[in-house]
Amino acid sequence: MNLLETFKLALRNIAASKMRTFLTMLGIIIGVMAVIVIVGLGNGMETYMRDSFASLGTNSLSVVIMGRGSTRSVSVDEMYEIVDENPDCLQYLSPSVTLSPSVHIGTKNYTATTKTGVSEDFFAMKGYEIAQGRGLQYMDIADRKNVCVVGNYVNQMYFANQAVGQTLRIGSLKLTIVGVMEQQADDMEEGGTDDCVYLPYSTAAQFARMGSITNYTVTVTSEEQAAEGKKVLTDALYGIFHDEDAYLVVSMAEMLDILTSVIGIVITVLAIIAGISLLVGGIGIMNIMLVSVTERTREIGIRKALGAKESVILRQFVLEAATTSALGGALGIILGYALCRVATVVVSALTDAALTVVPAPASVLMAVGISVGIGILFGYLPAKKAARLNPIDALRYE
Repeated sequence: MNLLETFKLALRNIAASKMRTFLTMLGIIIGVMAVIVIVGLGNGMETYMRDSFASLGTNSLSVVIMGRGSTRSVSVDEMYEIVDENPDCLQYLSPSVTLSPSVHIGTKNYTATTKTGVSEDFFAMKGYEIAQGRGLQYMDIADRKNVCVVGNYVNQMYFANQAVGQTLRIGSLKLTIVGVMEQQADDMEEGGTDDCVYLPYSTAAQFARMGSITNYTVTVTSEEQAAEGKKVLTDALYGIFHDEDAYLVVSMAEMLDILTSVIGIVITVLAIIAGISLLVGGIGIMNIMLVSVTERTREIGIRKALGAKESVILRQFVLEAATTSALGGALGIILGYALCRVATVVVSALTDAALTVVPAPASVLMAVGISVGIGILFGYLPAKKAARLNPIDALRYE
């Protein structure tokens, strides 16, 4: 009997007991499906995380100055000197001043709109384009002008797309709108990326009565220079304060790597736990194959009496177990892909995050390989038992 005939016989035997075969495959189906969905969820989370950090800028460093006591801090000019002295790894600098008062437009107040004082380089650092009017300029910063650039949500929702030249207030600070940013998010919403007001940091610091600015964003020349840029800033600030607790330098690229690594570990652990059901499925296959050997003892005896070799009997039962497991794996893949689509819809609806559960081809191939391997591994013992049956004893079996 050649391999094709053996395979056809295996399919006939499987089809003869459909319900029993399905229940046998259930562990494999659930295991493969769970592995695909969990790995897909991990891929989706990683992609979402990278996209989120891309909007923050993985080539940027966040600097927070705590100072040393009440007598020593670092000035904006000193920060600019550090950047200017290291053009090989540091590119742009923007002080950051966040204002808390509400935005007043006409007689209405808007609390969700973000209000941030930045430098003229901020828009280049973030890759923001100006759709109307102009961006912030050096003279706006130097003269502490009461001007601002607004997001497209503010422009459309509060000014009917005619924001340039209009005025708004942040608390008691009256600002003239000189520019409108291009839309950043696919769907604009209150409190989102496009619901924002940017004004000169010098104007914001004066309005907030800040003695010194403590938050800065620095971009590096390339993402590969993030570690070097962080070292340069850390060394320069240590030279000023001689105290590591006086400042904090955070690399967005390093944070992304750490978060991605943590997600990878969690997903791997969950995938291993899900893979336990594959082991359970394998035990189920071994159990049903042992029952099958018992039920077909007389058949085995007849075939051996007619000259069938042990290797042929062994191959038949191993192939039958592998086929059962492979069919379970195939059903698990189909259900896994379907569940990934459902999970994408459910997660997006529950979290309002554009997270797509994407099955990984590697995880699919691994699941198929494992399911077939489990069939062969757990089917070998029953197959070996069948192959070693004494034909005389088999023929006498009732």
